[in-house]
Amino acid sequence: MIPADALLRAYREGFFPMADPSDGGLYWCRPEMRALFDLDTYRPSRDVLRLGRRGEYEVSFDGDFEAVIRACAEPRKDDAETWISEEVVGTYVRLHELGLAHSVECRYRGELAGGLYGIALGAAFFGESMFFRRSYASQTALWHLVLHLRRKEYLMLDAQIMNPHLRRLGAFEVPHPEYMRLLGLALAEKRAFQ
Repeated sequence: MIPADALLRAYREGFFPMADPSDGGLYWCRPEMRALFDLDTYRPSRDVLRLGRRGEYEVSFDGDFEAVIRACAEPRKDDAETWISEEVVGTYVRLHELGLAHSVECRYRGELAGGLYGIALGAAFFGESMFFRRSYASQTALWHLVLHLRRKEYLMLDAQIMNPHLRRLGAFEVPHPEYMRLLGLALAEKRAFQ
């Protein structure tokens, strides 16, 4: 496992871990452009809002962290590899036990349908990964996370590396120096996640 203090220090310095799917080795990633969500202006799709009004999903926080991270680690239909190794799973489960890693679960008729997990430090939330087994379940989890972070007055929701899915959801990119400036402001604040 990655020592908790080393991992948290890496986040504070703008890094996050990824496992190489080919050999399971761990490396530290610090992209030149960082993907973020604007907590003040983020709006979900009409479909997510409609499902919310209908109560399609039961949403919880920290209800089954290990199930969420293991679901995120499963290979995707368009990519047989995963960057979430057993070492990463063990490390984040330990951080969850310490109250630093958190999950959002969406259940449909009692079954886990989607969710996400990440790390909370200061007034920053570092989103690590999300998954879905039913349409809009991960987007519903993201919307509930945004609402929760707004209530708790968080300043940053980090999505790490931009991809087409994150862009469609409304993420934007900032250069590394600007990310570090925003991160410094967020880490200077203290917020409770729960």
